[in-house]
Parts: sequence; C-alpha cells; structure tokens
Amino acid sequence: MSKKICVMGLGYIGLPSAALLANRGHRIHGVDIVQEVVNTINDGKIHIVEPDLDTFVRAAVESGKLKASLKPDKADIFIIAVPTPFKDNHVPNIDYVINATKSIVPYLEAGNILILESTVPVGTTDRISEVLVEESIDVNSLYIAHCPERVLPGRIMMELTENDRIVGGITPESTKKVAEFYRSFVSGTVLETDAKTAEMSKLVENSSRDVQIAFANELSIICDSVGINVWKVIELANRHPRVNILQPGTGVGGHCIAVDPWFVVDSAKGEAKLIKEARLRNTYKTEWVIEKIKNTALLFEKENKRLPDIACLGLAFKPNIDDLRESPALYVAQSLKKGNFNILAVEPNIKGHKDFNVCTLEYALEKADILVYLVSHTEFFGVDEKGKVVLDFCGVKKDA
Repeated sequence: MSKKICVMGLGYIGLPSAALLANRGHRIHGVDIVQEVVNTINDGKIHIVEPDLDTFVRAAVESGKLKASLKPDKADIFIIAVPTPFKDNHVPNIDYVINATKSIVPYLEAGNILILESTVPVGTTDRISEVLVEESIDVNSLYIAHCPERVLPGRIMMELTENDRIVGGITPESTKKVAEFYRSFVSGTVLETDAKTAEMSKLVENSSRDVQIAFANELSIICDSVGINVWKVIELANRHPRVNILQPGTGVGGHCIAVDPWFVVDSAKGEAKLIKEARLRNTYKTEWVIEKIKNTALLFEKENKRLPDIACLGLAFKPNIDDLRESPALYVAQSLKKGNFNILAVEPNIKGHKDFNVCTLEYALEKADILVYLVSHTEFFGVDEKGKVVLDFCGVKKDA
C-alpha cells in the first residue's frame, strides 16, 4: 500500500532511498538543507555520481512521486539519513541527527514510523526517543527503529534491495512494524533485533573491514622496505583456502570505514585497542604515501635541477565514484600542494575542485614527470605512461 514518506537528507543514501521508494509507488517528500540540491532534484537531475540513480530520480520526479523541499511535511513514515561526522578529537557528532529529529516534531502524529538510517554511535536511537520526549511527543504512540544502510557506493541502487537489512526498534513492537516496511521492498533477509544491537552491528561491520585493510596496508609498507612486490605476496598467500588478505591502498576513506571505528573507540572506555590501532595504522599509511612521493620528487629535482610536475591520479575515496569524503587520495594531493609541489590533479568523476584545476588524464600523461596512482579508477588501467616515473599505491600496475 502506498505511503507518504518524508526522507530527511538527500545525499548518498537519502536520495537513492527516496528515488527507489518513489519508483515503488510511495509518495516521497525529500528534505535537504541546501537549496541547490533541492532545485536539482526537482528538475529531475542528480547532484552525486551513482550508476542508475539518474534514471530512478528522473522517473520519480516525472511521475510526481518525488518532490524535494527545504522543510519537512506530514507523512506516514519518516526516514533520517543525514551525516554523522566526528569532531577533531574523534568524538562522534550527532548534531545533524538531533536537528533532523527536532525539525520533524511539528509533523509527527500517532502511528507514525520513524527510522534512523544514518550510521550512529550506540545509544543514538534511544537519544532520538529522549529528544522527542523533551519536545512533548508521546513516543509510545510512534514506532521508532534503527535500520543502518549497508550499501556500497557504485552499487547502491542494486544493494538497497538485495542486501540483508538489520532492524532494531526501541520496543519489540517498533522492530516488527519497521521490519514489515522493509520487507515490502527488500529481497534480502530483514533481520530483527533491538536498537543498540543494530547500531553496534553496523559499526562492527566497518571496524572489521578497517582492521583487515590495516593488515594489508602494513604488509605493503613491510614489503616495500625489503623490496618485495606486495601484490604478488598477497596473490600467493590468498591461494591458501583459509586466507583472504585484502588489497592495500593509499589509506582508507569514505564516511563509513574511516569514521565508524572511532564511534566504537569513543564508547568502549579504552577496550577497543585493536580497532584504534588499525584506524591509526591506516591513517599512517596515507602519511607514508606522501613521504614516498616527496622523496621521489626530491630525487628527481636533484637529478634534473628542477621540481617535477606530479600527476595525482584519482581524488575519490574509492574507484569509479565521485565521493571525496575522508578521501586519502585527496588528502595526499592537498598535502603535496601545500608543500609547494607542482600538482596535476586527475579525477574523471568530478568536474572540478576548489583546491585544484582538475585536468584530463591525457593532459597529465603528457605534462607530468611523475605519475602517482592513488585510486584504481577504470580509466587508469593500461595507459601509455611514456617512460614517466611511476608510483603505484593502489594496484593499477600489479598485473603489468
């Protein structure tokens, strides 16, 4: 049955969710605080790069099922999908969640469903309930639950329906009611639990990945120090039936894996030692990459009596997307520029950036003295490097 759904936040999760649900026949009122984003969506266009999203949004807007606004509206279901960054000291910042919650207070009615999809520290769903009580809302008349997003950028439209989902309500009744809603459009299994367990499950998923990547990144540093090809080592080691080492890279980025482990560390009262060390190790890998590039550039300068032009190939946090959030590649390029190195920034998935004159791959291949692979975008495989100095931190050349 068609529902009126208010989606708070029209970013990398909110907009795909809104577009998907609109194409399933629901009436979607999307909310964002940026006027340009609202205007773009109401024109049937998108402000982020994600395969198939443009088709979903255009169809949803043209059908009249999706409308964007700066303010919420009455609905049957409210979905909060806003950012949850951390502060400078790695303390979680849930201000966006709290502000979104307060903004829908005037529109809430008995029987409404309120879903928090943002990845959050343990206890945030309960905190939402407390905020509503403080705002004189009868939370016993609502169904409140956490259902964390579990999608991979580049595959969001597919994984929104195919992946298993975890639903954790503040009451058993909330869990069942919200799980019923997700089963109406998710082909994967919808798993029922309580709110805190759902919150921790999402944090553990990303923390586990961070620990595994830290092992691969540390291995790459070790192999470099002894002159061994890390890609070959991993390939051979992974032939063991119970070994599955991940691929090293420039570091770890994105709003999930680079952020969520700190939520665990913050709430664990000193017990998350391995998780914290992995997070620090992945951060160190990015600094190690910067030093490696600087040393190569200074050697070039010594031999050629001039500073080299360095092509930083890739700025996004992972291959084939435009997402720059917490991107180690972007941080590398920015750090080198601040160090007065000549940078040619190449990112095929964005039109420009405030810190760089983003250039084409062809221009960089022609002008650069040093090619630095930071992200393994499809466009970078098999290019003619024209005898340039090459540094590969993401495996573009591992099969060469």
